[in-house]
Amino acid sequence: MRVRRIGAVVIAAAAAMAGLTACGDDAGGGSDKFVVGIKVDQPGLGQKQPDGSFKGFDVDVAKYVAKELGYTDDKIEFKEAISANRESFIQQGQVNAVIATYSITDDRKKKVSFAGPYLVTGQDILTRADDTTINSVEDLKTKKVCGAQGSSSPARLVEKFGDEWKSGFLTEQQGYGACLPLLENKQVDAISTDATILAGFATQSPGKFRLVGKPFSEEKYGIGLKLDDKETREKVNAAVEKMFTDGSWKKAIDANFGEFGKFFTNPPTVERY
Repeated sequence: MRVRRIGAVVIAAAAAMAGLTACGDDAGGGSDKFVVGIKVDQPGLGQKQPDGSFKGFDVDVAKYVAKELGYTDDKIEFKEAISANRESFIQQGQVNAVIATYSITDDRKKKVSFAGPYLVTGQDILTRADDTTINSVEDLKTKKVCGAQGSSSPARLVEKFGDEWKSGFLTEQQGYGACLPLLENKQVDAISTDATILAGFATQSPGKFRLVGKPFSEEKYGIGLKLDDKETREKVNAAVEKMFTDGSWKKAIDANFGEFGKFFTNPPTVERY
């Protein structure tokens, strides 16, 4: 009797350990969901709606990829990601993927794997629709510009124009959303960051703003995955390419960027490695 009881305990313990192992390997604590890290405060890209749903181009890409991997809508879960925690989310298995204006760089590829890119953009300039004096980055030398604190975008302008320009012409806010009323009220002349971010915010106020459309940097948005997970990366790349060819990519561009969709007309080439 005692031997049988000990055997049962061993079997139960082994089963429990197996269950814990399964949970540890799955994003979302062992659920059968596809968990995606996205931005929740960027109109046009990733934004949480009042009803708790999510909207934006990154969201549409995430839903498309998830479906191609075999997940139904009710199995897709979104988790807020900020720039600082994207790598740790992937490394710790808190998400299956990060799709959050996540630029592919050599340094990041040492920590995570990337599928894509699914969109190529660059730092651009947003002005008021009636302002025709700003048509390139050089025109910002004598203009008041708004940028986000901690962003690489204003830093790039300071590197170009110098510290004297920073003290005289640069205004920094906590986020680009806070820059928009300053531009509208003529407290600044321009906002400068990724064209996609600018387009997303400007789409909320049709006809009020103009995107210059002359990027002076290159940002390749990729889908962050676990390092060395080549099998998943290949499946995601195949899904991205299908989105390009079946018209879904262009449809998502137009739906999320409105009049500014004309600046994002050609899907990029997927970079396999």
